[in-house]
Amino acid sequence: MTLVFEAYARLIQFDFYLRRRNFAALYNKVRGYPLRNHPTENLDADQVCSAIDVACIWYWKEVLCLQRSAAAVCLLRKHGIAAQMIIGVQHIPLSSHAWVEVNGRVIGDKTYITETYAVLDRC
Repeated sequence: MTLVFEAYARLIQFDFYLRRRNFAALYNKVRGYPLRNHPTENLDADQVCSAIDVACIWYWKEVLCLQRSAAAVCLLRKHGIAAQMIIGVQHIPLSSHAWVEVNGRVIGDKTYITETYAVLDRC
C-alpha cells in the first residue's frame, strides 16, 4: 500500500508542473531523476505500474499520459529500475502521447503504441 501512496504523491507533484504549463521543468525533473544503485528487493516494473494505476483511479481528476508517465519513471528509478519516458507524435490525425519503457519494453500501456507514434524524445 505504501507504493500506492508514493505513486499518488508523484501524480500530485507532476500535476503542479502541468497546471503551471511548465513542460520544461517536468521534462528536466524526469530527465535528471537519479537511478537508485540497488534495486528494491521483490519489486518489479509491473508492480510499480500497478501502483500507479491504482493511484490514478483514486486521483481526483483525469490523469494525463504525460503526468502518469513522468510519475511512473521517477518511481521506477527510485526503486532501482532503469526506466525511460518516451514522448511520441502521430501525424494523421495529429496527436501526441507519452509512455514508459524498461529495457525497450513498453510498461503500463498498449504494447503496439510504438507502431502508432513516432518517437520525439526519450528521457
